[in-house]
Amino acid sequence: MHIPKGPTDTSSLLRFEDALAAALQPSPDYEIDRWLYVPNAYSEYRYVLGTRGKKPLICMGINPSTAAPDHLDPTLQSVERIAHANGYDSFLMFNVYAQRATRPDDMEPALNEVLHAENKRAFAYLLSLSQQPAVWCAWGNIIEKRGYLFDCVRDFAALGQDAGAVWYAAGPPLKSGHPHHPLYLKRDTALLPFDLVSYLDR
Repeated sequence: MHIPKGPTDTSSLLRFEDALAAALQPSPDYEIDRWLYVPNAYSEYRYVLGTRGKKPLICMGINPSTAAPDHLDPTLQSVERIAHANGYDSFLMFNVYAQRATRPDDMEPALNEVLHAENKRAFAYLLSLSQQPAVWCAWGNIIEKRGYLFDCVRDFAALGQDAGAVWYAAGPPLKSGHPHHPLYLKRDTALLPFDLVSYLDR
């Protein structure tokens, strides 16, 4: 369980580029040729956690919890299984908002613009790793927890459009129209095309 200590402090945030540079250096805690973990130490926020490969699947959830290299939580275990079942050799877990909070209700009530700006840089980097990035929208109804989350997704949609990203959801949408959260999905759940533009224009 991760309960935020309070609002994210912009003065203590590690910029994505600096965090990435550190994550690409050898670590005593995990194999860097297998994992991408940015920042590379447990903190109040996380930009990226995933495995390295030639055909990655970017999974976009809402916000990170406790997972770290070699210590995946149930959600990321499901993400990894579904990525492999759909023909991807690796997964890159990204989140609409980078603040760690096991319970989404604990996310800060107001958007930290600096944290979001760095998170956009993280997403742009992940998109650059593939000629045609595959992005799995995987946030479920949790996106309704904070009003700023839809605006964040709109920013990522624009970045994805510029990069030629292809958007997917796991199975048909929920009755609410939101794409399924990964937890409790069957390991062989098929990824289906997802019209993110129409979804955001509802």
